[in-house]
Parts: sequence; C-alpha cells; structure tokens
Amino acid sequence: MYIYLLSPVIAFIFAQGTKVMLFSFKRKITWHDVFAYSDMPSGHTAVVVSLVFILGLKLGISSPIFATAFVYATIIIVDAIGLRNYLGQHGKTLNILVKDLKEDEFLDRSYPKLLEHIGHTPLQVLIGAIVGATTSLLLYWIF
Repeated sequence: MYIYLLSPVIAFIFAQGTKVMLFSFKRKITWHDVFAYSDMPSGHTAVVVSLVFILGLKLGISSPIFATAFVYATIIIVDAIGLRNYLGQHGKTLNILVKDLKEDEFLDRSYPKLLEHIGHTPLQVLIGAIVGATTSLLLYWIF
C-alpha cells in the first residue's frame, strides 16, 4: 500500500530537487524555490504521472482507480500548461499597469507584485512526466 504514496513523493522530491539545483546555477537559492510553480521539470506533472503509472502497474489499466487518477492527471497537466500560463500573462499585465500608475507607498502596499511565471512549457511537462514514469517503474521493479 505504501508504494502508492511513496512513488509520487519520491517523484516530487526528485523533480523539485532538480529544479532547485538548476536554480542554483542562476542565483542564490531561497526556501520559495523549493516549492516553485514553474520551470524545469514540472513537479506537479511528475507527481500525478507517477501516481497514474504505479496504479496502472499494480492494479491494471482497467481499474476504476486508474481511470480516476488518469482523469485527475489530465486535468493537472492541462492546468499546468494552459490555465497557469494564462494567469501568468494576467499577472504580467497587471504588474505593468500598476507600475504605470503614479508610484507611491500606497500602491506598493495595495497592489503587491504578482507572479508572472507560474505555468509550464510543454517541454517542462514532458520532462516531469518522464521523471514520474521513471520513478514508478523503478519502484515497481524494486518492490
């Protein structure tokens, strides 16, 4: 039973650890980077693909639990690519509008800078999916 939880957790740790390591080449690491929303690879995708794969391997692809996880994973992946990129565009536009207003302390307090990079590219999602699938396959072969 523990493998269904262990596989996604290990996939998340590996994906986020890789992301933090890649950040370290660019700048100093902060705690915020550990749970960063965007960049390579997609931790969200790694988690849901890992769960789907381990369920498929252990219970079979005809299992209703597998089907439910597959639908859930599809929603998460579509959200990571589409909706969150769209929200990032909104954040960028709103940040420009607030910056164009007369700058004063009230605006800085009332309108905090919004995140502009919260989505993933298809490549980042693909690498996250590979991380998730590989993690599940390795754990399946080990256990």
